[in-house]
Amino acid sequence: MSIQSPCTSVCRIDPASGYCEGCFRSIPEITDWSRADDARKREILAEVARRKTTAQPAAGRQPARA
Repeated sequence: MSIQSPCTSVCRIDPASGYCEGCFRSIPEITDWSRADDARKREILAEVARRKTTAQPAAGRQPARA
């Protein structure tokens, strides 16, 4: 069974985090994906899940009012 890439075709690296805005992977994780074994892909996916959880509350916040 092949593990699907988390790519969402939104390929922009956030300069602050260093992660893709679409899939939450780093550039090394993106470039390594095609040659990574299933164990490594699962590690990357676990990191992606953690990053999404951490990032989502910040994405929904409203800017502070002065």
